[in-house]
Amino acid sequence: MNTSPASEDSPSPDKRLPGRPPESAAAARARVCEVLRLAGVGLDSVTAADALLVTSELVTNAIRHGGGVTAFRADIADDVLLLSIGDADPRLPAPRTGTVERPGGYGWPLVQRLAERVDCRTHPDGKTISTVLRLA
Repeated sequence: MNTSPASEDSPSPDKRLPGRPPESAAAARARVCEVLRLAGVGLDSVTAADALLVTSELVTNAIRHGGGVTAFRADIADDVLLLSIGDADPRLPAPRTGTVERPGGYGWPLVQRLAERVDCRTHPDGKTISTVLRLA
């Protein structure tokens, strides 16, 4: 996992869906579905399911633990989905163990397992978590 400061370098996307940051995981998943559809990725594929799960986990964590989604980007380039989610909390994600009283702790390990690459970059306004998910 890369935890370096933010950089302006990013691949030039073939497909992009711009817009304001989504206010819910469902809205984020809908955007990723549209990006995948535009790229010709079957929405009933395991690849799409993995992409939607990663999207849901990162957006839910940003809302629940990071003060809300401040930035959202979903691009397709070179047969990968590039997904970036920003939030207002500069603390980096850390795995936690759920308890009976407070279940959870599965999302971050799932993201790390499903994504080919995960980068966390802190900046003055919080952090951005970027993932790369192989589509082919």
